[in-house]
Amino acid sequence: MYTPRLKETYSKSVVPALKEKFAYKNVMQVPRLSKICLNQGLGAAVADKKIVDQAIQEMTIITGQKAVGTKSKKDVSNFKLRKNVPIGARVTLRGDNMYEFLDRLIAVSLPRVRDFAGLNVKGFDGRGNYTMGVTEQIIFPEMVIDKVTRINGMDITFVTTAKTDEECHALLKEFGLPFKK
Repeated sequence: MYTPRLKETYSKSVVPALKEKFAYKNVMQVPRLSKICLNQGLGAAVADKKIVDQAIQEMTIITGQKAVGTKSKKDVSNFKLRKNVPIGARVTLRGDNMYEFLDRLIAVSLPRVRDFAGLNVKGFDGRGNYTMGVTEQIIFPEMVIDKVTRINGMDITFVTTAKTDEECHALLKEFGLPFKK
């Protein structure tokens, strides 16, 4: 049976390293990655509805899992926005899909970012989760540049069972995410 590479890495090297660093008494206390959420907010979608459909299609290609559209929750007159108008796309990855996406992100996509100096350490939320922004969806190798009509960014959130930012940082660093020094 197939197991993603980072799932094996977690059990073989990440758990022992974190157990030693934070002196956990039990293996179940060691933080783990519970899900990865990708979100794309598309402000220009207010004028053109096809932009959301294109974003859903691109996120489905990138993650290998069907993306869903998001709708506005309230009216905002300054942005010419009405309630329940499609304005974005999102995907939540769990299990093997999550580990596969994380592997591709670390090994292939992040090295393709122009002028990449490491991930910002200010993306932690205080509850053991980390959010990073990607400015272009074309860093993912699944995207065919000729078929891309617009360059869109996205937010990627790593939701963990860690209680503190320090534990989350250690977990993601053990997985191989390149943080700034």
